[in-house]
Amino acid sequence: MTANKLLRTNRRTASKKVSQRRRHLRVRKRVTGSAERPRLVVTRSLRHVTGQIVDDAQGKTLVSASTMSESVQPQGNKTDQARAVGEALAKRAREAGITQVVFDRSGYRYQGRVAALAEGARSAGLDF
Repeated sequence: MTANKLLRTNRRTASKKVSQRRRHLRVRKRVTGSAERPRLVVTRSLRHVTGQIVDDAQGKTLVSASTMSESVQPQGNKTDQARAVGEALAKRAREAGITQVVFDRSGYRYQGRVAALAEGARSAGLDF
């Protein structure tokens, strides 16, 4: 989304999204995924959290998990759901032969649901 399009909506929301997009681009300058070590991307909304493992060299998503998928049946609060998504993502990654990833927090702070997803993935055997 362009900054102009965001600014036409609610100013407070727009400025938060523009700031988050800037932080994400700043992180992405340094973090890239390869075939040996793909990138684990976290996407967060008010209701859901999604994790994807992406190979940037090919531009393909290798594995994904979300609170919206039927195979992940999250229970509890949103932090517990994020932890369950991280565990499911790590399980699918191990089945696909992926053991090491680079963590991309997408401009979000490493706290709450983002940290819970990372901890869940680590506890299930993913190394980053």
